[in-house]
Amino acid sequence: MDSKKGCLTRREFIKATAGLAIVGGAGLSLVGCQESQRTQAVRTRFRYAMCNESMQQLDWAEQCKIVSEAGFTGIEIAPFTLVKEDVRELTVERRKEMVRVMKGSGLQCAGLHWLLMPPPKGLHFSTPDAAVREKTVAYVNLLIDFCGDMGGKVMVFGSPKQRGTQGNTVAEAKKIFADGLVRVADHAQARKVRILIEPLDKTQTDVVNTTAEAVEIVKAINHPSIQTMFDFHNTKDETDDFVTLLKKYRTNIHHVHVMEMDGKYLGTGNAVNDFVPAFQYLKSVLYNEWVSLEVFDFTPGGKVIATESMKVLRQIEAKLT
Repeated sequence: MDSKKGCLTRREFIKATAGLAIVGGAGLSLVGCQESQRTQAVRTRFRYAMCNESMQQLDWAEQCKIVSEAGFTGIEIAPFTLVKEDVRELTVERRKEMVRVMKGSGLQCAGLHWLLMPPPKGLHFSTPDAAVREKTVAYVNLLIDFCGDMGGKVMVFGSPKQRGTQGNTVAEAKKIFADGLVRVADHAQARKVRILIEPLDKTQTDVVNTTAEAVEIVKAINHPSIQTMFDFHNTKDETDDFVTLLKKYRTNIHHVHVMEMDGKYLGTGNAVNDFVPAFQYLKSVLYNEWVSLEVFDFTPGGKVIATESMKVLRQIEAKLT
């Protein structure tokens, strides 16, 4: 160590931190020497969360138990899995109890996803129907409060069926979509929540199919609480590979979803090899937000999905330099 500057040399730092992954902090960013000497050497892994919808038939405590025992430290919530009508059913007292159970299992809330999946029915964020849009914006504000109450920091805006054109042109739908995000941005910021536009391929929706489109909206809105994220599975319409996408848009990416490319749990495909370069890049830039497991085939059950996927995440980590 350079005693005059109180900072590890590059060679000393590389030796001290060889083989370590990432944990803690906020953002996809490079961290300077002042921070690195205090915390980088103790970072031992990525922050892994698991989405709860594969376990929606179980009670909340059992969901948390499965996620925690598999080795995840976060749980990502699909609100529709917890309610019969809408999120207002989850009273202040119920939310406090959920947080207590979650923390008792050693978990944090990574955030929300599937924001507008029913229940409730009839929501749509970019419809020409102004009354429906008003209702939907109001519900997103309720979800922001739920996310904040749970300690979540991000809300992944996928919901392909609730953001399509519905008779608008794509350009009109994008403008309406962006206008709605502007209306909820300040409330999200007040609750320390980011709303992340999730690019979805054209088989799912006709509004925002690529990361470039998502970032275009993010930049037009120019609000810290409106950003984007990266999902391996949703890159079918991209022309760039995983690493190139992450490099291009890293300053706007604040969450990562992971699954096999066909939507199944990790270990059923070739993610263990194909995703390594992307994880290597994330490690190189000290990515320190959530990597969250989301799958679409729930057949094996939550315990198998969680346990087998964590094995693969560990195998990917072991391949990183």
